[in-house]
Amino acid sequence: MDAWFGRKVLDKQELLELTEEARRTNYPTQSYVVEREEELDEAAFAAFEGDFLADQSWVSPYDGGEDQHGRIRCMRVSCKTRPERYLVNSEGYDYPRYIAIEIDTE
Repeated sequence: MDAWFGRKVLDKQELLELTEEARRTNYPTQSYVVEREEELDEAAFAAFEGDFLADQSWVSPYDGGEDQHGRIRCMRVSCKTRPERYLVNSEGYDYPRYIAIEIDTE
């Protein structure tokens, strides 16, 4: 699977704008593999979407990097009551240093 990852994205709105711009300009996607999943409740998910740069107790500095095949290692963040799913590559930090919105291609 492939996605557009943004670096140091502020919030959901900026991520949506960057993703749309990447799609419009045919910016290349990156292959990724989900290594773990984090499901948040509605309040935590809304707070997360409002500030992607905030440190998160559930994000580990080990949630990211590349695997031996050059794919981005990431975690999937979701909420049962929301359709959005985010891909987080912490790249050694406690926040989503790189983030993408997972888009269904089916």
